[in-house]
This record gives sequence, C-alpha cells and structure tokens, in this order.
Amino acid sequence: MALSQAGTLEPGEPSPRSRQRMQESTPTGTAQPQLSPERGERRAVAARQLRVLLTPLAVGGRRLPQKRLLGAYGGAEGRAPAGKRLRPGPPSPAAGSPAANGADGAWDAESDGSDGGDAAADGYPQLSAYERKRLKNISENAKFFAALKLHESAARLHQIATKRQSHVTKRAKPKKAEDEPVRRRSMRLQRVEPSGIPMPEMPAQPEYPPVPAGPLPMVPEDQMENSKLTEDLLATWMRISEMKANDNEKHTCDMKRYQDSLNSMVLSEDNVKKVVKYRVCSMAIHPSESIIFVAAGDKFGQIGLWNVNCQSEEGAHAFTPHSYPVSCMHFSPFNPAHLLSLSNDTLRCGDVTRAVFDEVCRSEENLSSFDFLEDNASTAIVGCWDGNVAVVDRRTPGTSSELSADIGFTRTRTVHVHPVNKQYFVAAGSVDVCIYDVRYLKPKGNQPVSNLKGHTRSVASAYFSPVTGNRVVTVCADDKLRVYDTTSLSSAVAVLSTIRHNNNTGRWLTRFRAIWDPKQEDCFVVGSMARPRQIEVFQDTGKLLHSFYNLDCLGSVCSINVVHPSKNILVGGNSSGRLHVFKE
Repeated sequence: MALSQAGTLEPGEPSPRSRQRMQESTPTGTAQPQLSPERGERRAVAARQLRVLLTPLAVGGRRLPQKRLLGAYGGAEGRAPAGKRLRPGPPSPAAGSPAANGADGAWDAESDGSDGGDAAADGYPQLSAYERKRLKNISENAKFFAALKLHESAARLHQIATKRQSHVTKRAKPKKAEDEPVRRRSMRLQRVEPSGIPMPEMPAQPEYPPVPAGPLPMVPEDQMENSKLTEDLLATWMRISEMKANDNEKHTCDMKRYQDSLNSMVLSEDNVKKVVKYRVCSMAIHPSESIIFVAAGDKFGQIGLWNVNCQSEEGAHAFTPHSYPVSCMHFSPFNPAHLLSLSNDTLRCGDVTRAVFDEVCRSEENLSSFDFLEDNASTAIVGCWDGNVAVVDRRTPGTSSELSADIGFTRTRTVHVHPVNKQYFVAAGSVDVCIYDVRYLKPKGNQPVSNLKGHTRSVASAYFSPVTGNRVVTVCADDKLRVYDTTSLSSAVAVLSTIRHNNNTGRWLTRFRAIWDPKQEDCFVVGSMARPRQIEVFQDTGKLLHSFYNLDCLGSVCSINVVHPSKNILVGGNSSGRLHVFKE
C-alpha cells in the first residue's frame, strides 16, 4: 500500500484494516471476488475520507485532542460517538445480498452505525467491547455535566458578586430599650464631686493669662482689689511671723513617745478644705505654734493660703503669681513673713509685709526645685529640669543667677542642703543621686563627693535627715524606698535599708516625695497607693510605724505631705486641690 506525502491513501488503494477484514471474511481456497471499477472507486473515496477524519486535526500548529474532537464532531442519539464522526454510507442493501452479509467488507469494517444489524444494537460493531464502554462513559459524563448547567450557575454567581454596594440595604440599628439599665460611671468620669455638686469643666490649658515679669501685688485671683477678708488673712500671716518661735535644740524622742503622738493625730471634716483649683504640686507650713497656716501650690501656678484655725469659708484665698506648676515652696527660716515659691521660669518671694510677690530669679531654663544654702535664706541652690544647678543670691540686684553648673545629670528633680554642713547638697536626677560640694562648683566638669547607687529607674526625690543629715531617703520609680547612711561622705554610700513600696502614681497624680519628720531624726512620711487611702510613716530601718487614714474624710491619694517643725501636725494634699490636716 502506497501512501502519499500527506499521509493519505493513494486513489484506488484499500485501507489495511479493510484488506484484513476482507481476507478474514473470504473462505480459504476461495478466490476473492473482483470489484467493479465503480465499486472500487467508491471504496477508495470512502477509505480516503475516513482516514482523513480519523486522524486528529491540526489547528493553529497543534493537534486537536480527542475531547475537542468529541465536542466538534459528537452528535446526539442516532449518530456516531464523538471522535468517530464517520461519513454516512450508501443505502443498506437488501437482506441476503452480499453487501448486507459483509461480503465486500466496505461497510462492515468502517461502518458509521447506520447500516442496521449489530450496528443498530450497540451502535459501534467495529469497536471492541472496552472501546464501546469507554465511549459510552464519555458520552454519559458529557450529558451529566451538561445537565448540571455549571456555566449558567457560574454566570449567575458572577453577576450577583459584581452588583453595586449601593443596592445593599443597611439594616436599621435596633433602638435601645428604655428600661435598659444605665452603665455605671465613676464620679470622676461624670465630673461630679462626692458631695453631688457638678464640677466645672477642666480647661485644656490654664484659664489665667501669662503672668507678667516683675513684682506682683498680693491680690486674690477672684477679686480685683483687696477686701477686708484678704486683709485679715494677710494680717494673720504677718502677726504670726512676728512671734518668735522657740529656739530649742532639735532632738529626737524615744520611739514609744513618738508612736503615741502619731496615734493622737486625727482628721476631722472641719480640717479638709479645697485650697487651690488643681493638682497640688508643693506645700509649706508656717512654723508658728499658735495658728496652723498652710500654703499650697498647684499645677497651673496658683498659691493658696489657708488659715486652718479659721472655720469660716473665708479662711483660704488663692493667688496667681506663676504661670506654670509651683513645684517647690518654703517659708523663710529666717523671716517667716517671706514665702518663696518656684515655678518653671521664676523664683518669687511673697512678702506679706509689703503685700507683694517679688521676682528673685528668672531663667530661660526650666526650674525644678530649690533649697536655702544659709540660715538667713539669702542664697539658694536651684535645680533645673535640664540637669544643671544654679546658685542664686537674693542680695544682688537683677534676676539672674550667680552661677550655672553642669553636674552631668540629664535632669535634676530635687535639691536639698545638708542641715549641718551647708556646703553639701544632694541632687536627685533621672537615675542618679549624688552629693556635691557647692564650694567647688564650676560651669563644667563637676565631680560628686558621694554617689548613692542602686536606683534602676527615675528618682522622684532625695532628702537629708533633718537633725544630723546622717540619712538620705529616696523615692524611685522601681517601687522602692531607699535609706542611705551618709554619716561619712565617701565616694560610695552604703544602703541602710530598702523598702518595697508602690510608687506608680501614673500621669494624673503628683509623684510621691518622702520627707523626714523635723521632730524625729529617723522617721519619714510618704504617700501611699494602698486602700483605704492613707499616709504612711516609716522608720529608717524599713519598719512601718503608723498609717494615717480616715474612711469618712480621706478618700484620695495624698502625694504631697508636710509636717509641722514643732507640733504634731501633718498636712496632705491630693490631686484635686484639697488639703487634709491631721492634728491632735
């Protein structure tokens, strides 16, 4: 059999499969019948067309797979299966004819399923049983997937997914039931005082205009000129300042008597008063033994003066000599008619004899604290928030400092002068607490006399003990109170005791400062976060001696405290401007 270059049979040549079937259908020894030219030509044409159709077609340079042939040439019932699209044959010959019996082999071997007989029964007599079953499965699967209508479902889903969001209707929010219980809110969030009186709205910044430089008259902030009540308050201050306090030497009593005196101090409702508008940042108590006279400074520059012995509402008045927090206050130990107060930009002296707030020092550096270097209060050491310290002399004209020294701190929170050796002062910084000699201060390169090590976080305060200065107590943000033995000022000072204490006051409370009781060398007072709210007294050994509390009158944290130098009086200030006086 000769094939053309295109892969098809030459005209007139039967296909190999037809030739095999013809040989099998011919009895042995019997000569094969000769085909007429017309029948031979028809067989050649049919064979050529069948050969071309059974060969996978080339589409776009690639051969079309069988599944594509099924889709292209597959038919419904009564037609050849997909992939076997056959050319329709001639009309079926009559029964008993040689063509009907397959004598010629032309339409037996290459039948298209329309010639009747067995082909009508299964449709594909020329295929094996496996091939017929396979084609039947393919046809049934194709019909099953067509019945699922997956393409139509996918199109519908795509159409739903691409709809605009604006067509989606929003569900209306259900209305709250009227009988729904109201959520409880604290009185602080409701801005209501415990008495039930609504508090005024807290301003985002101080209500007061910036305080001008220079001397300021002692006029309360709620009136434009002096009144009889203000004059009475200032007259009381002047009168008690003229009285000489007892110059008895400071001494320390035995612990049993001291504890008895602490137990005798109580708080009553008459001894609680709101003296300033905002958070108390500093306090000072007049050394008078006849009248309890207290000064308090708040966050926005107010100074409140309170005559505790005056039971009327006019016993307290507030002044505004500063524009920023009043972080430190002291009555002059030489002349109690002078009240020195320090804010970020100024150090002022309130002179009641002249009813004026004089300006002692003005600085572009933010000031943090101060203490007197001499008993006559003429000079002072001033700490700055940027870490420097300055020496101020009140006797020199002008408002500038005499010296500004870099002690190597990133910030200086408190400074305190040794009670006996006035040339020494202790400075508390970020994590540093050091003792310096003021006589050797210079602008740069200052070295401490002693270093109080052990703090791991920022230090809020550091103060010498009041009588001998042999102890220093510090408050640190690592929740510890430390007491150092400064009997000998060596390069490294030993820790005498460490007390576990919650010092995490947060942003809304003033940081704790532990202060010594001026009447007791080895005991100090500090605020507390414990409940019920209380003020604690510790011994330098770490022992808790006493806790001041009152469930009815003390319900807040007193961060700032001050103790009277000669009487059993303790005053605590909270973050709403209230003062609480414990006394015998």
